[in-house]
Amino acid sequence: MRGFVILLFQAMFFMASAQTDTVWWKPQSRMSAGLSLRFVSNAPEMIVQYKLSATIPTRNTSAVAANSVDLYAIDSDGLWHWASSKSLIKDSVQHVFFQLLANDNFHKLGREYQLFLPLFSSIEDLKIGVPQGSLLKPLPVRAEKPIVVLGSSIVKGEAATRPGLAWTNILSRNLDRDVLNFSFGENGFLEKGLIEQINDTDARIYVIDGLLDLANESIDSIKLSRYIIDAVKIIRARHPLTPILCTEHAGYADGYLQPNRQTYADLSNRVLAAALNQLKGENITGIYMLTQKEINIQMDDMSDGAHPNDIGMMKYATVYEKKLREIFLEPVGTLKTQIPIRQRRTPAGYDWEARHRSMLELNKTESNKVLLIGNSITHNWGGKPNAKSKDSWQKYLAPYEVRNFGFGADRIENVLWRIYHDELKDISPEKIMINIGTNNLRVNSNEEILGGLRFLVQVIKSHQPKAEITLLGIYPRRDYEDRILLINKGIRRMTRAEHIKFADIGKGLFLKTGKVNEAMFTDGLHPNIEGYEILGKQLQKLLKN
Repeated sequence: MRGFVILLFQAMFFMASAQTDTVWWKPQSRMSAGLSLRFVSNAPEMIVQYKLSATIPTRNTSAVAANSVDLYAIDSDGLWHWASSKSLIKDSVQHVFFQLLANDNFHKLGREYQLFLPLFSSIEDLKIGVPQGSLLKPLPVRAEKPIVVLGSSIVKGEAATRPGLAWTNILSRNLDRDVLNFSFGENGFLEKGLIEQINDTDARIYVIDGLLDLANESIDSIKLSRYIIDAVKIIRARHPLTPILCTEHAGYADGYLQPNRQTYADLSNRVLAAALNQLKGENITGIYMLTQKEINIQMDDMSDGAHPNDIGMMKYATVYEKKLREIFLEPVGTLKTQIPIRQRRTPAGYDWEARHRSMLELNKTESNKVLLIGNSITHNWGGKPNAKSKDSWQKYLAPYEVRNFGFGADRIENVLWRIYHDELKDISPEKIMINIGTNNLRVNSNEEILGGLRFLVQVIKSHQPKAEITLLGIYPRRDYEDRILLINKGIRRMTRAEHIKFADIGKGLFLKTGKVNEAMFTDGLHPNIEGYEILGKQLQKLLKN
């Protein structure tokens, strides 16, 4: 690595407690399955080097999945891309990623990467090297609560061809949320000590996908039921409101020709259903089940009749995403404006993810009466978390406890992502005002913009049902005047159907000719002092009512 800047990562591994029922799972607890590193770099080349300290051989997992790393990148619009590498294994493992060339203007300031670690090995001394002068900056642990999955070798990712194709890692990318993989192949028995370990993590949801190893002749129905009931009650005692999702055994691809195996799977599923019914009868709420029918694994989806191959992994990730989105109230539509995604179009101006983290921190300490959701026009105006505010914000909006939920360069789908990642949690606003869509004008049709806005309104209703919602018309913008006029008419009609308020507070920034009043703008898009004064006066009228 001569001539390279080297960044060292100290991975935090889940360590087994000595105060547990059994200790057979300690070696597996040190595997790196499900672990990943997030960082930003503009380097054209990277070297990832590490040592393998322990490897447990498996029958179904490739050497690549068991021992190698897997690198993915996110572009400026939030889309995922996979990177190939050249590998060398001597005293240590080394992967070289070549020709990571800039293909947008934002890569010069750093592209975001996520490095997934091996599925069946323990690693030491992981280093990432980049050429001198290149940026390499680790990203902090996500602020949102993770999804915690407890299970067997299916959860670990056995039979995946590389780490990124384990279904928990696919799910992590699809939901853009951390998925913590607590998996113990051939040993996923839901012991009390193990449940207490995962209880230390404050999760968005706890997923128990552990019936594979329990479905055998050594465990009778009574004992299996006790395992399930005790596991749920231990979690619920410490986390009374956190959802718990239990998953049925997916069955066996060779169940027709080896019916004894399928018999155990079917029995375990009947026991699971009865156990969950018993829990619900005891008024334990927030319990869900993912069924074998929903998983719908077919014979060619498995490598050995029990473990999903890459096709099966994709299917697992897809059905889990669908189920979790139902539980979280996070639907996804068919239009681009209805698919939640983050963005990195602003690295030269501000840190988008850092602003998101600031929002989550503010939610813990303040619950403003009014939220103003928007893009850079709102972002630049004032109010927390901004350090400074324009005079018009202080004069017209600050007295009404307005929180600035504007993010520069945001589109409709980026606001949707922010809502799905907890920005409306822990707060109870009386009013929510939305002005978003101008940044969609260049990339989306009028129909996509209107469809996205309606979808966004419906999502906000489901997450904040008591708040009064006002959808503001898109503000004037140079060269887009005619389209904005049509879209705002469509917004007005849509708000009537959705039974929310509409206000076109930006119409005072048009000339009588229908063109933008350039005297009110710095660049035909962003208002100047006079423009913000007009918007502030109009918003104050709405806030008084």
